Amino acid sequence: MTTQIVLPVELDAVRQTSVNNGEPAWLTESRANGVKLAQELELPRLEKMKIERWDLSNFGQLREGYAASAQQLPDSVASLVDLKEHSNLIVQVNSSTQFAQLSPELAAKGVIFTDLETAVREHGDLVQRYLHQAVKSDENRLTALHSALWSGGIFLYVPRNVEIEIPLQSIFVQEDDKTTFAPHILIVAEANSRVTYVDNYFSAQFDKTIVHSGVAEVFVQAGAKVQFATVHNLGSSTTDLSYRRGIVENDGSIEWIIGEMNFGDVMSETLSILKGNGSLSDMKVIAVGSGSQKLNYTTKAVHFGKSSESQMITRAVMREQSTAIINGITKIEKGATKANGEQTEKVLMLSPKARGDANPILLIDEDDVKAGHAASVGQVNQEQIYYLMSRGITREQAERLVIYGFLAPVVTEIPLEPLQQQLQGLVERKLGQ
Repeated sequence: MTTQIVLPVELDAVRQTSVNNGEPAWLTESRANGVKLAQELELPRLEKMKIERWDLSNFGQLREGYAASAQQLPDSVASLVDLKEHSNLIVQVNSSTQFAQLSPELAAKGVIFTDLETAVREHGDLVQRYLHQAVKSDENRLTALHSALWSGGIFLYVPRNVEIEIPLQSIFVQEDDKTTFAPHILIVAEANSRVTYVDNYFSAQFDKTIVHSGVAEVFVQAGAKVQFATVHNLGSSTTDLSYRRGIVENDGSIEWIIGEMNFGDVMSETLSILKGNGSLSDMKVIAVGSGSQKLNYTTKAVHFGKSSESQMITRAVMREQSTAIINGITKIEKGATKANGEQTEKVLMLSPKARGDANPILLIDEDDVKAGHAASVGQVNQEQIYYLMSRGITREQAERLVIYGFLAPVVTEIPLEPLQQQLQGLVERKLGQ
């Protein structure tokens, strides 16, 4: 049986809500166009998985009115941050900003770090220039719905030549199954700047399935360096649909570090578009599947620039009856001479009923390039287990060490030590240890 997406609001209602929220005319029309496109476009086609069979009936209601931020952290996230160490922080609950703080030093340098709705009001021309330019509204029904219903999110702007040493962090919590859960992350790093951005996603357990419709757009200008780390820890009643996309200019670089620790079904696509000569993309993804989860992960790099480089590493651990489709796509366009694209996908299955499928894909339209891939799907290596046990370690401890060693190439790259520890705890929780 196919689940139909029922639009949560009508076209006129979207327009009226946008007007009531004081949004500019260009954004009102952008939302209205998203509704029209959602009625016309099809769902995306997933490799070896039918998303039309998923429960995508509840996108929630577009929130009306903006709550002012309060300088007090919600109890649900207070333990995750140390304000003395990480003062650059935004926390949103049910798409409303509950806490926002940017250091005076960064503000004095022209850095903008605020919720996206505030940015629309205070920096409208800048936001309009980039919003929906990397993830287009007309790509498919999901991107159209997001452009119509996005609520909350982050705008991060780093001026030319500004280098930020301390990571900027945001936390998104969904405690209400009636409000749209569709934050939009928009990052602009101007020429020769440097920034690290980290975010966390959490959701409560609901009586019915709710859809998280998330988009992240990152624009890396010439010589800029952006590190983007994200951990998704959404409950089993939340379906996670996420698009992440970076556009990288000459000699710019983007590093993606992604922890997929959800308990519900997931579709995510992370794409780097290497437009510039000498541009660089590095993607690291770990995922742990449990229960009857259906997971579909795509990492992709498209090379346009000469001497551009991409590296993709995905590690997934599957247990119980979970199913994962993992796609790695390297596309080298004609004219991207001296480009180099490498990718590795590995799936470790802990149960005979778990399923993992790794699909490395190379699409090469230029001769003078380098490209390679590696993929493996299998059970825990028993020789490694026996070797560790011969050193006096129990089987349970040995299996844990092998699994952590399997995931370590990504976990150790998390730019915040508390986030590393949190991800380690989430891995243990998902593995039932």
